[in-house]
Amino acid sequence: MSDALEQRQEDAATAPAEAAEIESVEEVEDDVAELDPEVVARRDAALAHVRKFGDPVLRTKARAVERFDEALRDEVRRMGLLMDDALGIGLAATQVGVLHRLLVYRVQSGAPLAALANPVIEWSSKEEEIAEEGCLSLPTVHVEVERPVHVRVRAQDEYGEPILIEASGLEARVIQHELDHLDGVLILDRTPRDQRKSAMRALREWRERHP
Repeated sequence: MSDALEQRQEDAATAPAEAAEIESVEEVEDDVAELDPEVVARRDAALAHVRKFGDPVLRTKARAVERFDEALRDEVRRMGLLMDDALGIGLAATQVGVLHRLLVYRVQSGAPLAALANPVIEWSSKEEEIAEEGCLSLPTVHVEVERPVHVRVRAQDEYGEPILIEASGLEARVIQHELDHLDGVLILDRTPRDQRKSAMRALREWRERHP
């Protein structure tokens, strides 16, 4: 790992949280003029590497991670930096065109980057809640999604070691959102029809502005 990469990881881990929704840059979009130009430029550059709605890879089910080597750990670091630069709080490998069952997230400012390989939800609560979610792969879209409030997830870390996570609230929602990506499922599939139609209209308008 280069010194520059280490410094950027330290900066990302200690930077204040810029987004409060799942993989969302909506609040940032609203106040983009107030952001530091360097942050805006870095965000735009990062978003250019994220696959957008319509890319077939977003509808493809990812394959299990079988090799836990330095290449995988480099992949985790790159995904973490891309997520932070894009001002997101979660990212799945399929969103960057890699068909690995791998996701990363960081829901609290200053927290270590969490990486889950081959995640499986073993249990989810009957209690559910509706909350608005955005997605780096669906620019300008925010829709309401109902999800279990609590989940238990079994996975492996980037070294292949087994891990068990009891997650609630935002962390549980992020994990479920990213795990959906690994199965080719988008938030458009989990929202009411009227919101889906509005979201599709917003996506068409975004494409017209970004040909």
